[in-house]
Amino acid sequence: MALPAATFDERDRYFLGVEKSATGRAWRDRLDDRGLARATTMTQRFGTPELLARVLAGRGVEVDEVGAYLDPTVKNLMPDPSVLAGMDAAAARLADAIQRNEKVAIFGDYDVDGATSSALLARFMRSCGLDPIVHIPDRIFEGYGPNADAIRSFAERGATLLVTVDCGTTSHVVLAEAATLGLQSIVLDHHLADEVLPPAVAVVNANRADDISGLGYLAACGIVFMTLVALTRELRRRGYFDARKAPDLLSMLDLVALGTVADVVPLKGLNRAFVAKGLIAMRRREQIGLTALMDASRLSGPPEAFHLGFMLGPRINAGGRIGRADLGARLMLEDDSTEAARIAVELDRLNHERRAIEVAAVEQAEAEALAALGLEEKGAVVVTAQAGWHPGVVGLVAARLKERFGRPSFAISLEPGGTGTGSGRSIPGVDLGRAVREAVHQGLLVKGGGHAMAAGITVRKDGLGPFRAFMEETLSAAVEAARRETALKIDGAVSAGAVNTELCALLAKAGPYGAGNPEPVLALPSHTLAYVDPVGENHIRARLRSGDGQFVNAICFRCVGTPLGKALIDNRGRAMHVAGYLTVDRWQGAERVQMRIVDVALA
Repeated sequence: MALPAATFDERDRYFLGVEKSATGRAWRDRLDDRGLARATTMTQRFGTPELLARVLAGRGVEVDEVGAYLDPTVKNLMPDPSVLAGMDAAAARLADAIQRNEKVAIFGDYDVDGATSSALLARFMRSCGLDPIVHIPDRIFEGYGPNADAIRSFAERGATLLVTVDCGTTSHVVLAEAATLGLQSIVLDHHLADEVLPPAVAVVNANRADDISGLGYLAACGIVFMTLVALTRELRRRGYFDARKAPDLLSMLDLVALGTVADVVPLKGLNRAFVAKGLIAMRRREQIGLTALMDASRLSGPPEAFHLGFMLGPRINAGGRIGRADLGARLMLEDDSTEAARIAVELDRLNHERRAIEVAAVEQAEAEALAALGLEEKGAVVVTAQAGWHPGVVGLVAARLKERFGRPSFAISLEPGGTGTGSGRSIPGVDLGRAVREAVHQGLLVKGGGHAMAAGITVRKDGLGPFRAFMEETLSAAVEAARRETALKIDGAVSAGAVNTELCALLAKAGPYGAGNPEPVLALPSHTLAYVDPVGENHIRARLRSGDGQFVNAICFRCVGTPLGKALIDNRGRAMHVAGYLTVDRWQGAERVQMRIVDVALA
């Protein structure tokens, strides 16, 4: 059964009295006094179940917004695309290209957001009779963003319009060269912009300094989708669709959902609608490429946001990291099911290979970080660098370091020529992209860019020390403030007997969950660790028993050898407070609920 909500005094102190858990965190009620009042009003006014009301209130939902929040729709949440600076010029130029049957070159980034953005735009143009060039750069040989060789190739193939997606905002020199070769350019991006924009017909980027749309949280695929809405409207105004059917944009939301979740942008506002409706489109299994990828991933049951971020996204990324960069975009543009299955299987194989490379690099990076931080783990930022690391996995290594040390972290692959390419990942409340751009302006980096939570850099080997010192000085105050807020926020408490598929379905109503809309963390108070045992190389399975004899299965990922894993192993048979997320495990047609453990504390 569900347990009563904490009183204000209890919330003011610690949830379940946990001042320091196995991971070193205090547990706090996610709701403050005002949030608890909102939750109570939701229950009284709308009959919202208490736990769901607590989850909604804990995500800032106001009482009058409950209905709209539980059913986010693109129609209600999307503003007029013209609110984005440069949108009208972009739509007009794209409409010209379609009406003139021009050769269009699409240049995308090599990650999931870039692949989905490229596929979205290319699918639309194909439906209008064009055959666009789609180019995804090789991460190692071409690097991030448009390059001169690719631009010259487009010109030689007769392209007259270049559209960069998920890149291009800072590509001043390359876009200027494109103009000299006769290519006009459009930039559809979401990365931080300089005050001076590159030479282009239009730069559509909600993060340019003069954009007042308030849509800076969109991924590039979201910007591309809004551009297609504006383009459809412009073509309709010109009478282009009088004699032909307009593309079904809503059926393309599966691609938008995948890019949005995989790029870890906040799931708020319009992004929630993109993902919620995109998952519905994906469940229809009409997109041949994504269907093949779901099958290759052995995804059982309907796809959820979690699957996009942890199963489908990594496989598409594997192509860009250690294989052929264009495999993901090709898969999402493939109309032949046999060829789609072949590409999907190849991406699955590459993903397994990527995991092995990543594990070895993470071990080296953690050892280097521990040596730099010392036993007391002092320092605001982790910067690691090694020769021999595969450039395609440094972003993943940085993410693991960020999780392990709770600090913004960089992993850099050093190259024989004396430079290194790397990636950084940040923690909530610390804007990494802005700090990296400042480091570029100060000459500490060869190049770099990104957004608040992630960044990419190129640095000279002899510049590592100055770069590390700059990041420490620039980010120390923000990191200190963010780390003070590291308490684990609990949404509510339940016992094992209440954990079932109905409870999971109830909580899912406030989803989709992800960055900016955190998955509910529930506590199981004083549950006995009836069974605890490692599974695989890094995980631990457990079985939790409540005081009334009810059981719930649980799993703790990547915790072997960590303080959390040690606490689970050392306390077999003892009563513990356990915190985690509820998930539905589907296997061979059966559904079982299990908890993904994120923390424990002695009861």
